[in-house]
Amino acid sequence: MYDIAIIGAGAAGLTAAIFARRTAPDARIVLLDGAPKIGAKILIAGGGRCNVTHDVVTSDDFNGNRNAIAKVLRTFTVAQTVAWFEELGVTLKREETGKLFPTTDRARTVLDALLGGCEGVEIRTGHKVVSCQPERSEGPGRAAHDASASRPTRPGPSLTLGMTDGSTVHTRRVILATGGRSIPKTGSDGSGYALARSLGHTVGKVFPALVPLVLEAGHWMTSLSGTSLDAELSVRATSGRVHVRHRGSMLFTHFGLSGPVVLDISRDWIATRGLLFANFLPGETFESLENTLVRESQRNPRATIASVLRGRVPERLLNAIVGEPLPLAKITKDERRRIVRAFVETPIPVVRDRGFDFAEVTADGVPLTEIDLATMASRRCDGLYLCGEILDVDGRIGGYNFQWAWASGRLAGTSAARLLD
Repeated sequence: MYDIAIIGAGAAGLTAAIFARRTAPDARIVLLDGAPKIGAKILIAGGGRCNVTHDVVTSDDFNGNRNAIAKVLRTFTVAQTVAWFEELGVTLKREETGKLFPTTDRARTVLDALLGGCEGVEIRTGHKVVSCQPERSEGPGRAAHDASASRPTRPGPSLTLGMTDGSTVHTRRVILATGGRSIPKTGSDGSGYALARSLGHTVGKVFPALVPLVLEAGHWMTSLSGTSLDAELSVRATSGRVHVRHRGSMLFTHFGLSGPVVLDISRDWIATRGLLFANFLPGETFESLENTLVRESQRNPRATIASVLRGRVPERLLNAIVGEPLPLAKITKDERRRIVRAFVETPIPVVRDRGFDFAEVTADGVPLTEIDLATMASRRCDGLYLCGEILDVDGRIGGYNFQWAWASGRLAGTSAARLLD
């Protein structure tokens, strides 16, 4: 009989284990993960450097119930996160973007520190949980004394976990930290949703977020593969109303589009299936760019659009849009306006996203309304706690999703351990 069993040894699960151990040093805690090795997603995060968090994190950086998200984030701020990692032996540095990375620039530093913080926690890899069954507690529990335990079991709820090999684990508390479905090769295969449903929870229609987008085969943008630039993307309704705008670095690829701004807006495109537009000259409007070109043609009739915009957009993109570099004075009004619109309001014919295999996070999940946000305890099953990506919370790129993992994992681990007695 364990006191706490944590299912899933990712960022949230490891954090829950560390803080459960700190809160209840004498508790028997087991961390179960189906993967043969722990922390695969941590190791590939941030290009192998692990973007631990961001210097400023608010609920506005997330999708989901923002008032609820804010309550959890307030329990473990960025400053507290930085101090905690320093306590674990990991110093962080801030980069110009606001992202915080380990000074070693190695994700392994972060994973090793988290594993070191789990001292005293029993860790079982290759142990995938396929069922979780609550048991009725009567009197002091399942028995006055469990033969496999070093002390009498305490009263309270009891849950039985079933493994793929047919073995079982009995525990008084379960923390579900299985993650979502993003990058399933790391172990996030979505199996935690079935466990949540079996315990009375609902699960939304999960879909990829922070994922590259695929264009029509042979689209001219795919010929610019490898080119990157600062761009503004917007998702619009057919009426023209803008749902959302994001600005940042965009990368043309052989299949379509990637880069931070594309990943950030992908969730909105998938959720709304709206129309995606690009402005390759952020800050410029159709009117402002049109006026610039008209003034330049009057000042210097030999000037070309390419000469006016050179240095502001990559040469390959410039050539793709402008074509033959004719003097502005020889370009018709309609042609000039067509080119202007191509720079500031190009429709992008996205056909699909690249799916969970390439998504950094999962959107949707278990609603926060089914969770007691003061403790991360389930409102549907006694003795169950949920944290991390399995919940209906997903943030922008830049360390925000890790901050949610640290905050929700800490709260779940601390609460589960504090409420043992």
